[in-house]
Amino acid sequence: MSIRHAAYPEWVFDNPRTALRGAATGLAGAAVLGVGYASLIERNAFTLREVTMPVLEPGSSSLRVLHLSDLHMMPGQKLKQNWLRELDRLEPDLVVNTGDNLSHLRAVPSVVQSMGGLLARPGLFVFGSNDYFGPKPKNPFKYFKKEHKRTFGEPLPWQDLRAAFTERGWLDVTHNRRELEVAGVRIATAGVDDPHLKRDRYDTIAGPPNPMANLKLGITHSPEPRVLDRFAEDGYDLVLAGHTHGGQLCLPFYGALVTNCQLDRSRVKGPSRWGSRMQLHVSAGIGTSPYAPARFCCRPEATLLTLVPTADKGPEQGVRPGVSRSSAVVR
Repeated sequence: MSIRHAAYPEWVFDNPRTALRGAATGLAGAAVLGVGYASLIERNAFTLREVTMPVLEPGSSSLRVLHLSDLHMMPGQKLKQNWLRELDRLEPDLVVNTGDNLSHLRAVPSVVQSMGGLLARPGLFVFGSNDYFGPKPKNPFKYFKKEHKRTFGEPLPWQDLRAAFTERGWLDVTHNRRELEVAGVRIATAGVDDPHLKRDRYDTIAGPPNPMANLKLGITHSPEPRVLDRFAEDGYDLVLAGHTHGGQLCLPFYGALVTNCQLDRSRVKGPSRWGSRMQLHVSAGIGTSPYAPARFCCRPEATLLTLVPTADKGPEQGVRPGVSRSSAVVR
């Protein structure tokens, strides 16, 4: 005796091969629509994330910091360039660029022009792998291995980009300790070269930052735990990083599949706490590799951080080092 459910048409039972073909066709169509959405719509759905983080010394003035990362610029990307140019209207007190600006030999003018008025504001930067080397096609399954052989593309004109940034007053904090005052806030900052390429030399900047600073700020491209631990041990309040693209391809209710570094998935983008005192902010980035031009459930973004004083600089009770926890407010 066969039992047929009224919710299913007769052909499902009478012709199972047709049913399978129909299901396969439906799945293929959904996949095509998903790829189209990820590559044509979400990849270009640029957004501004706003985050308030209590990291300054008590009594400090608030500080508005625009965090940019992973532009992966190509000369013809006019939509991205026009959107970046509009960010100057936010009037940030400080701009921090955490690298991977380039994806083409002739992209430096596009980056500089799209920054527009932001280059006239106080700025800090470090570089990432895609400032030094062009992108190359990769097996996407390599991203699921935290340690895999690096392949480098053609050298990129990072020296030209560095000169353009520094000529306009931005400070290169790669293996440098710098101090500056912005909007009444005294900042002690330091950065490292890209840990993803193992170019970081933290010993060149090791040691506690100036205790008189209102903000102790660390900067790196890839948020590798070994580097974050060193910043935390030296007493930095906040570290800014990029590199992860927020996972780039994420699943609803699950999040990022990979981080492309040793960082755990829970911190792949946005604010979190590293250890008992230090806060971390990882940008989901603005661009993608030209060989993987898609984003899903992970819109390209810049972040406007409003840094405010904290009431208590002491360690939180019950918070273990490395546990993702933050009192940041995200909008």
